[in-house]
Order: sequence, then structure tokens, then C-alpha cells
Amino acid sequence: MQAVEFTTELHGAASFPIPGNIAAQLPKSGTARVIVLTDVDDDDGWREAAYGQFLKDDAEEDAIYEALA
Repeated sequence: MQAVEFTTELHGAASFPIPGNIAAQLPKSGTARVIVLTDVDDDDGWREAAYGQFLKDDAEEDAIYEALA
């Protein structure tokens, strides 16, 4: 499997541009897996809230492990 990474601007359309130099690296046929990652500022807040909820249900005997984190 070959990975090709690039950054592009999203403009609200149903498609986004692939830079020409990147497109030239892609095979002419076959299948490709596409993963789109976007910048999200509030992602850390969500993670902290989910982790807090996860720890909330810990048994008392597991409390010792929290001191190790």
C-alpha cells in the first residue's frame, strides 16, 4: 500500500481539488482508500469529557491507578 498525503482547501463543495503533482503520483486505475482529516479546535474538550465519564464509573479499588497517570 502506498500513502500519498497533501493539504487542500475545502470550499463547501461536494468535491475538493487534488494538486496536480499529487495526482501524477496516483495509479491510473485500481482502488484507493480516502481518509479526510480536518482541523477541529474543540476535539480536546470532547476527549477530556469522555475520559472523565469513563473514570467516573471506576471501582474504588481502581483509584490507585489514577495516581500513576
